[in-house]
Amino acid sequence: MAVERKVIFTQPELTDAEYQTIANFVHKASGINLLDGKKELVRARLTKRIAQLEMKNFKTYFQYVLKDASGDELVFLLDALATNLTSFWREPQHFDFMVKTLLPELEVRRKKSGGGGPRLRIWSAACSSGEEPYTIAMVVMEKSSYFANGGDFRILATDLSTKVLNVAKRGQYGPESVKNIPPTALHAFMNKMEAERGGHLYVVKPEVRRIISFRRFNLMDDMPFRGPMDLIFCRNVMIYFDRETIGKLINKFYNLLELGGYLFIGHSESLSGLEHKFQYVAPCIYRKSAR
Repeated sequence: MAVERKVIFTQPELTDAEYQTIANFVHKASGINLLDGKKELVRARLTKRIAQLEMKNFKTYFQYVLKDASGDELVFLLDALATNLTSFWREPQHFDFMVKTLLPELEVRRKKSGGGGPRLRIWSAACSSGEEPYTIAMVVMEKSSYFANGGDFRILATDLSTKVLNVAKRGQYGPESVKNIPPTALHAFMNKMEAERGGHLYVVKPEVRRIISFRRFNLMDDMPFRGPMDLIFCRNVMIYFDRETIGKLINKFYNLLELGGYLFIGHSESLSGLEHKFQYVAPCIYRKSAR
């Protein structure tokens, strides 16, 4: 009788040279800057994939990424190394600003222009698992009848990671994930359902989901979107980029925004010290001046 032989996987070592090669490649492909101190993160996140492919070392895996004409393995690599942290109503001062300043300002501007009715375009760049664009949609639908009731209101939500985009498209979240949603919004925009393994989930209602288009997009690529945008969210993303990359990115945002449009960045980010055309409005809030 044949004896089944168990294959034992030995975790490969990641040399400094291999780490630098991967870090340089990831930066060029996505803008993500794997600073010193991230070597262990790279090793840990890619080791499992190397084992799945039954490869012996990082050099062989990297060559596999380069030779994959489909680009699928590159997507997997970037998925593995991207950090996706988000939540509903994260950095709530931005949503307060939307309600008190931005939406009323846009409403007045649209009415004065007489341009065929309400129109609102928002881009959630690096939307992760969807909490940010769903929050934006809920805020507008709850607080602005002008744009929500029959208005031409759309949100573009993009991310580099196909993994988190699949979560976002499902629009299903556990009780812990929705704890920051105000009770009125939770009741109005999400359905509670039983989970397959017990407990329950909250599912975003269809009328919210239909407003949002989820797409995979690399912020380093040329913008394929037709503007102009009224508001761009790009929060807690540029902390992973170097200054040169940030400068190029914010110029892309500026060109895509409507005159008078706004850019929201994360609380730990700033455009200070960078050459740009934006007008500073408040911490983490910038405007493309209409003057």
